[in-house]
Amino acid sequence: MRVDYPTLHQTIASLTEGETDQVALMATVACEVHHSDDRFNWTGFYRVVGPELLKIGPYQGGHGCLVIPFARGVCGAAARTGQVQLVPDVDSFPGHIACASSTRSEIVLPVFAASGALIGVFDIDSDKPDAFTQADADALTDILHSVFAR
Repeated sequence: MRVDYPTLHQTIASLTEGETDQVALMATVACEVHHSDDRFNWTGFYRVVGPELLKIGPYQGGHGCLVIPFARGVCGAAARTGQVQLVPDVDSFPGHIACASSTRSEIVLPVFAASGALIGVFDIDSDKPDAFTQADADALTDILHSVFAR
């Protein structure tokens, strides 16, 4: 099954309308995105909890890393740069943190509040190599913006 981004966007918009609690929003987005595509085997948020520090937030899938500094891994790179990280082969990413040995590729998107402040990153792992495209990055960025930057 491949994600239908327009339908996913509409579903998430309906489910999150009027909600302002970031954790509730993260939980809903993680669940809906995770179950929308067979490529996604871990889907979740890492929240900014201090200077240069991410901690696990709502997620779907097996366990994740609990704490990630901005200086380490794909999630840290997305937080540090404010840019989407598309990683076709995690083994070739310098400093990749292997929270799950089954992960072959990854996409991580920065998440911004309406103020422009970074509130976290949205991480999707796949057990398939080269699973993510720029189209995924663009559609997911739009969804995250509509949920968290309103």
